[in-house]
Amino acid sequence: MDIHEYQAKEVLSNFGVTVPDGALAYSPEQAAYRAREMGGNRWVVKAQVHAGGRGKAGGVKVCDSDQEIHDATENMFGRKLITHQTGPEGKGIYRVYVEAAVSIDREIYLGFVLDRSTQRVMIVASAEGGMEIEDISASKPESIVRATVEPAVGLRDFQCRQIAFKLGIQPKLVQQTVRTLQGCYRAFIELDATMVEVNPLVITSDSRVIALDAKMTFDDNALFRHPQISELRDKSQEDPRESRAADRGLSYVGLEGNIGCIVNGAGLAMATMDTIKLAGGEPANFLDIGGGATPERVAKAFRLVLSDKNVQAVLVNIFAGINRCDWVAEGVIQALKEVQVNVPVIVRLAGNNVEAGQKILAKSGLPIIRATTLKEAAERSVAAWQSDTIKSSTLKAVS
Repeated sequence: MDIHEYQAKEVLSNFGVTVPDGALAYSPEQAAYRAREMGGNRWVVKAQVHAGGRGKAGGVKVCDSDQEIHDATENMFGRKLITHQTGPEGKGIYRVYVEAAVSIDREIYLGFVLDRSTQRVMIVASAEGGMEIEDISASKPESIVRATVEPAVGLRDFQCRQIAFKLGIQPKLVQQTVRTLQGCYRAFIELDATMVEVNPLVITSDSRVIALDAKMTFDDNALFRHPQISELRDKSQEDPRESRAADRGLSYVGLEGNIGCIVNGAGLAMATMDTIKLAGGEPANFLDIGGGATPERVAKAFRLVLSDKNVQAVLVNIFAGINRCDWVAEGVIQALKEVQVNVPVIVRLAGNNVEAGQKILAKSGLPIIRATTLKEAAERSVAAWQSDTIKSSTLKAVS
């Protein structure tokens, strides 16, 4: 789960990381009022969306007066911010963060991520802050500093000092840097984060180390342990299909294809998507309905997949170990009776009670295309989609 910049800064400040003064606003008038409350003569208005590259897309504006703040935010609210991370559909701007401007002397990149190869937390830093880490890696790889944290002892102060020295930070600022690194690490570990990124971490002209921008991502599977973090979720920034799936306990990722997938097990779901592509089709989604594929759960999955208007065929691929194929078959039939399905449905069942499941499908009288192997199911899905597309094109041409 991602959170907004202002939320990440509030979280990090609770762990001792210094952040600029700022306030949230939901209207141009409120933004101008927040600036007057803070005082000063220069402010930065930042659109709050779950995406990087906001500055280049016009989502960050430096303002020198109340009127400039009002005008800048009026142009932001209600529009879609399109960056290289949002895709062409963009993300809606419904809130802005008004922040006191600081005088910047240096910019540094700082990130905490999980290194799956070593199964450790890795710190990635660079003296070339303010740029995407991918750009830094491509243009100045020698500037990147890496350090791995041993989980048995945690992040030690000497490691923080080593990172500070490698970044060329002045000795008088090393202790502030150590405090920032330790704060970020503690937030990462204690809140089950999967990423903490401060870009840029700045050194100001008055010798302060400040997190000027912050991004945090959390492990969805650990949110039950952190209700205060779970409450920070902003569904307006998520794919509505994925939000609906999460609310129903389904694991769903929307894609750009046209063959909907309903599968149990993440590995089998990935294999199903690969096989569809090998057969010449494009999957419309990743959907893992989990181990308990009850009729009700399968029906929910159907409704979710069919809510995507791009879906022109649905492939159900179930390997029943804990599940039972007859339950899945009942779920498919229930879904087809309850939900108006105007696309071909292909079902492949294997495993526990498969014969009973196949009989239920056969006796249903519904136009279900059955398959026995994954390859056959994928090929029939692609063929059904292509046939349906040709029929639709013919009808349009005739009309």
